[in-house]
Amino acid sequence: MKIGDKVRFLNEVGGGVITGFIGNHLVNVENEDGFDVPMPIREVVVIETDDYNIAKPEKHTTPNVEREEEPADKPVTYRPMTIERTGAELVNLYLCAVPVSPLMITESDMDLYMVNDCNYYIDYILLRGENNAWSVMYRGTVEPNMKIFLGTVDRTELNTLENLCIQLLCYKQGKSFLIKPAMSVRLKPDLSKFFKLHTFQPNDFFDEKVQTWEVVRDDKPVRFSHGE
Repeated sequence: MKIGDKVRFLNEVGGGVITGFIGNHLVNVENEDGFDVPMPIREVVVIETDDYNIAKPEKHTTPNVEREEEPADKPVTYRPMTIERTGAELVNLYLCAVPVSPLMITESDMDLYMVNDCNYYIDYILLRGENNAWSVMYRGTVEPNMKIFLGTVDRTELNTLENLCIQLLCYKQGKSFLIKPAMSVRLKPDLSKFFKLHTFQPNDFFDEKVQTWEVVRDDKPVRFSHGE
């Protein structure tokens, strides 16, 4: 998520374009009326990324005169270099669950987030299993040192999170890097904790109380993780 991305609001109608960030938890969104609206980062989702594409200039041609396309007429695409953190070369990845209605925890749906706490891009596939059959829940890419919203799981479907698998591929863009092995990590969350408010705690990535499962710790998969 960065300046220029087009987003929509999760909990209300509307959206716009990101114009700036306020601290670590708020983002300014310019709506259709041209006003900046501060919103919590967890309440917006990116629907279109601005890759700084510069539109091709309009051509003014003389009738019956052909000319070759000049280099300046071609679109220019620029993606700024990712800002890396010192000491973040080891892969650390987390899956987090945030209750939608924390005051009614036994009736609450759960928002799922993926947190990438390293300098690598991570392509992921989140699978859920029943017996020996697996199906894809979410797939995508989480950028370095970012968290992304995966989706909301209805309380009636929380039991489908009992047996999870996350497959990962880590890399960097636009520069050389130390190769990391592809990983496949099994998670077995304790579902009873979804209904106990004291098991949700804030962490370095959320001000809200959340449940957190380590997926990868310092380049090593956390096998059959049950969380804390």
